[in-house]
Amino acid sequence: MTEPETVEAAETVIGESERRNVSPENEYKRSIFGLPVNVVVSIGQKKLSVAELLKLKPDTIIPLSAKIDDPIELLVEDRLIAHGELIELEDGAIGVRLTQIEEDQDG
Repeated sequence: MTEPETVEAAETVIGESERRNVSPENEYKRSIFGLPVNVVVSIGQKKLSVAELLKLKPDTIIPLSAKIDDPIELLVEDRLIAHGELIELEDGAIGVRLTQIEEDQDG
């Protein structure tokens, strides 16, 4: 039973040494972590026809598919990464408290 633990520990050590590696290849890999990505908070949706879109004006209310207390979704590039709930912050702004992180779907 110690073999899987040893493999896991070895992977951790390899990952750690790769992060500390100062080779040009690794510098490139690490620079990717600083790239900004768009995070979209989806609270609901509604399909509208083009005719309905053209009729929109200030003060129009568009009912969404969700209730106020329903979980929201966090998306990056149209990919679901987490679920959460809306919260009000001390300064009156809206925030998201994460409740579930989606498992890696790529393997």
